[in-house]
Amino acid sequence: MIVVTCPGQGSQTPGFLLPWIEDARNRDTLEQLSASSGIDLVKHGTESDADTIRDTAIAQPLIVAAGILAWNSLMELPGAASAVRGVAGHSVGEITAAYAAGIFDADTAMRFVARRSQLMAQDAAATPTSMSAVLGGDEEAVLTRLAELDLTPANFNGGGQIVAAGAPEALDALRSEPAAGTRVIPLKVAGAFHTRYMEQARTALGADAELFEVRDPVRTIWSNESGETVTDGAEFRAALIRQLAQPVRWDACMRSFAAAGVTSLIELAPAGTLSGLAKRALKGTPTLALSTPADLDVARERIAADA
Repeated sequence: MIVVTCPGQGSQTPGFLLPWIEDARNRDTLEQLSASSGIDLVKHGTESDADTIRDTAIAQPLIVAAGILAWNSLMELPGAASAVRGVAGHSVGEITAAYAAGIFDADTAMRFVARRSQLMAQDAAATPTSMSAVLGGDEEAVLTRLAELDLTPANFNGGGQIVAAGAPEALDALRSEPAAGTRVIPLKVAGAFHTRYMEQARTALGADAELFEVRDPVRTIWSNESGETVTDGAEFRAALIRQLAQPVRWDACMRSFAAAGVTSLIELAPAGTLSGLAKRALKGTPTLALSTPADLDVARERIAADA
């Protein structure tokens, strides 16, 4: 069973879409996705610098567009449509996964992520907050230390990683006095995503929900909310909205992959982060970071082996 995963914000790098749009069809698709999102994704995926594409309102649509290009290319491989049995995304990557599962069409996915990113950027600008990755240590001890500092566990990433979110001074205190056996790494993000600081964004996006048409998924999709599968398109859309202000349970998603009998994991562009987590939490499961079209040759081999 091949599972495809879709990365979240922070996975983008300057120029990462250049190899993808060497194919004229991909460039045409990216221009169409730009029109849907109202953002020049061609420019931002090829020319813009790291600071520019770190902007939440740019980063999120850019990541979803990249995933759509990679997914479309993957599905052109012989046997891919039947070999890939399930999909899941991390944070904004859930929108890419919704496209891959057939819940959103491409236009809807881009309109949804554009609205999501604008609202989250507004909430992030309203109150200074940030995030830090906490690596290692005992989970209960980490959660206790976060509670002491009024920090929120925004991402349970598995493999011994929890992302803490909240006030910058509290994150500085966490770095100065971390939980025993942990290492704290500040993240270059605009705000405390997936916490109470995104409550206004969640409410506003919920009010807009019916603007984004859905269909029921055509393949298995796991939700960040609980790590469980969702079979109703409207419920997955509702979970996407709820997720703006509650933790990402990627650890639970990976446990579900294992329980479902995953034999290989392919991560869509901009790939690398989720493959790294899987190597620690799903030991022995082959992973492939589909970073550029050159990686499709390895994907073809994985699909053939799964047949």
